[in-house]
Amino acid sequence: MAPVQDQPAEPAAAAEPQLITAFIDHLRHERGLSAQTIRAYRSDLLQLAQRRGPLEQLSLAGIRSWLGELHETGLSRNTLNRKTASVRAFTAWAHRRGHLPEDPSVRLRTARRSNHLPDVLQHQHVEHLTGHLAEAAQETTYAEAPDHPAHALSLRDAAMVELLYATGMRVSELSGLDLSSFETGRRMVRLLGKGNKERIVPYGVPAEAALRAWLDHGRPELATPASAQACFLGRRGGRVDVRTVRRVVDAQLARLGTTAARGPHALRHTAATHLLEGGADLRTVQELLGHASLSTTQLYTHVTIDTLRDAYGQAHPRA
Repeated sequence: MAPVQDQPAEPAAAAEPQLITAFIDHLRHERGLSAQTIRAYRSDLLQLAQRRGPLEQLSLAGIRSWLGELHETGLSRNTLNRKTASVRAFTAWAHRRGHLPEDPSVRLRTARRSNHLPDVLQHQHVEHLTGHLAEAAQETTYAEAPDHPAHALSLRDAAMVELLYATGMRVSELSGLDLSSFETGRRMVRLLGKGNKERIVPYGVPAEAALRAWLDHGRPELATPASAQACFLGRRGGRVDVRTVRRVVDAQLARLGTTAARGPHALRHTAATHLLEGGADLRTVQELLGHASLSTTQLYTHVTIDTLRDAYGQAHPRA
């Protein structure tokens, strides 16, 4: 199967209100939030301004009405809570700066957080997924000249999927990897997570082999002066973006045909679930995934408990 081809970047958004620009500058320079978090805040506030007009005139009723409309479209509670958090952060900042006479979000409630987790892959799914990627990379070696972009992209895709599953890293963390992020002798990778928090995570032998094949035989074929130290590259030699990674993973998971799991986050959830099933404790998994709160990691125990219950039902004579 041919590797997923990179797509051109989306066109730039229209000019945003100055108040949003000022708030985004505050998030970037004073709070040091990640680029992904800042994009989410900006998107939420632009949507709010489009639906409710000038943000200097925001009211509690207007915010509630907007959230109600979004709820009716079928958005998940977690997504609605994220949008609520965006508005709360903005109105608190705007009130402190004198742009709003009062903070309308003080009395804004959040919905109870959903404990639903995306579908995870079974062990055989992972074997099929990584095995197919390895075969695809091998096939392009013979089908194309070794320096053909299809071969390089196949090696890249295999390495990205192996690392996502091996480490449970976020897609933004994978996109941000540099060559210097790896301690290949110890099979460790340094990740920059949410809030610019750094952590070091191990990875296994299969991921090491896929990474080495990409670095030795794939990356040199795509690299340009613009590549700098970026580990994973797009077709034109720039740092691979998160949308490309999502397309790659979605396409490979869809090939399996026997799982509803989709996207890089499914690999993150799968890694966490398999670690817990293998006997890792919650604190270890929390550290590996970079969760700020143990309560986030505890959500995975629901998956492992269900697995334990199924195994008990099949194996115990008095189940």
